[in-house]
Amino acid sequence: MWIDTHCHLDAHEFGTESVAVARRAQEAGVGMIVLPAVARANFDVVRRLAADVPNASYALGIHPMYVPQATDEDLIELRRQVEASMPDPRFVAIGEIGLDFFIPMLCEPAMREKQERFLREQLRIARDFDLPVLTHVRRSQDQVLKHVRRIRPAGGIAHAFNGSHQQAKAFIDVGFHLGFGGAMTFTRALQIRRLAADLPLDAIVLETDAPDIAPTWIHPGRNSPEQLPAIGAALAGLRTLDPDAVRAATHANALAAIPRLATLLA
Repeated sequence: MWIDTHCHLDAHEFGTESVAVARRAQEAGVGMIVLPAVARANFDVVRRLAADVPNASYALGIHPMYVPQATDEDLIELRRQVEASMPDPRFVAIGEIGLDFFIPMLCEPAMREKQERFLREQLRIARDFDLPVLTHVRRSQDQVLKHVRRIRPAGGIAHAFNGSHQQAKAFIDVGFHLGFGGAMTFTRALQIRRLAADLPLDAIVLETDAPDIAPTWIHPGRNSPEQLPAIGAALAGLRTLDPDAVRAATHANALAAIPRLATLLA
């Protein structure tokens, strides 16, 4: 089966369709969808949605784009909720966390410092509970790597990876996998396509980031986990492989990146 390692199925773009979309994805062969939280306000939302959808699991974390409004109390609550969620087999990771140095407001010195502080604290939570992290690394690969090397969480995924080959190798060397999705379906995305074609296959996991990063055939429409098999076929084309081989490999890679998924899929 295919595994979508990063999908915001709770986003407002899905309206009341989230469960139906997950069901259609399952019919298309997507056996698991990982739903990362983005802020304290949606911790319960992703948890409830994962409970309602047989092919879903969830992660808890504070996204860098939500850090400006976040407080230290949110970090305390995150740790509390992580501890309380550990017995839940559908709880699988810390995420979405990381750094975003693309949006100008987030690049201001005080906000860069706050982002990095929130990243450090969330990496410590992941380390303390032996959980992988789902990281946002937009224009921040080296900085995220710096904190990962110092704190050493239990592996994770560099989501929507768009760095250099050297940065990719550095993430792989610290035990991370690299997430690829709809962006690699665009012929103009030369760097991403080179990475998808050249990196070791066992380092790659697939994702949609739905409703965002729609593949070329539905751009600029709403992305969906139903698109993952076709995205996987695009990766197979770039690597001159059979799609079934890519499905099997990326399935195994997702379980290596997020070990708690294995219990759900046993």
